[in-house]
Amino acid sequence: MKKRTLGNSSLELAPLAFGGNVFGWTVDESTSFQLLDAFVGAGFNFIDTADAYSVWVPGNSGGESETIIGNWIKNRGNRDKVTIATKVGWEITPEKKGLKKDYIFRAVEDSLRRLQTDYIDLYQSHVDDESTSFEEVLEAYSRLIEQGKIRVIGASNISAERLKKSLEVSRQHNLPIYQSLQPEYNLYNREGFEQNLEPLCLQEGIGVVCYYALASGFLTGKYRSEADLGKSPRGGGMKNFMNERGFRILNALDEVAEQHNSNPAQVSLAWLMARESITAPIASATSLEQLDDLIKAANLELSSEDVEKLNFASAY
Repeated sequence: MKKRTLGNSSLELAPLAFGGNVFGWTVDESTSFQLLDAFVGAGFNFIDTADAYSVWVPGNSGGESETIIGNWIKNRGNRDKVTIATKVGWEITPEKKGLKKDYIFRAVEDSLRRLQTDYIDLYQSHVDDESTSFEEVLEAYSRLIEQGKIRVIGASNISAERLKKSLEVSRQHNLPIYQSLQPEYNLYNREGFEQNLEPLCLQEGIGVVCYYALASGFLTGKYRSEADLGKSPRGGGMKNFMNERGFRILNALDEVAEQHNSNPAQVSLAWLMARESITAPIASATSLEQLDDLIKAANLELSSEDVEKLNFASAY
């Protein structure tokens, strides 16, 4: 499978990331192992998680996803075959949040222990922390890179203005630069990324690894009426997408999918992968059947006419 370089880093990624938010939430450890085996077996190498996954589940305390991935890596002995991305900064408890230097140092050790590895390939600021200076954050990452504990850094949930400021600080103080951005971006939610962040990422050569690639499942096409909302734990949030524009997007996805003997989920991901700014969208699967969709999406080549049809239908 043809790999893509993440930003200006040395990381070579397959064009799709497995979203580890489901591990320890909607899939147990044995199913997680099956999914990861199939994902890597199909030629993919990029797994995205966070220290906060999945703190929102009753009985969980955060770190469940990293723990499962770590157990899998140890069991399979394949650390050198996979690129692991995790994150720091999301609130786990009132004491465990943000990007203060001391907290980053504590959090990275916890992530390394759970992942059962000596290093993290891509370490990301999960959410912008305006109470901490970029100098402090980037100095912490600089120390961790020197120690060999992390290789590359990325940002997530940050404005274009703040991302630009971070790049200025990196250059002024000779500190590590964010090589990737993880924003919300999909065929439905386009405007927030395309208006300000995308031009900056293209100009600066920053890789983009976008989340909610399937708009929480709406772009799979399985939610088309009120009666469909009970189909999954995420179904309740689908009402926000059920409007004239949402149905126009689904109709265009259906048309393009029919031409390629495909389905809306595969087409939605292929649209993202075809976009110049995107290195790899993140998508998760809870069954081998869903995973098969992700694998097929990476091999689906859309024509310029297909892309134009989807762009027109999803215009904002």
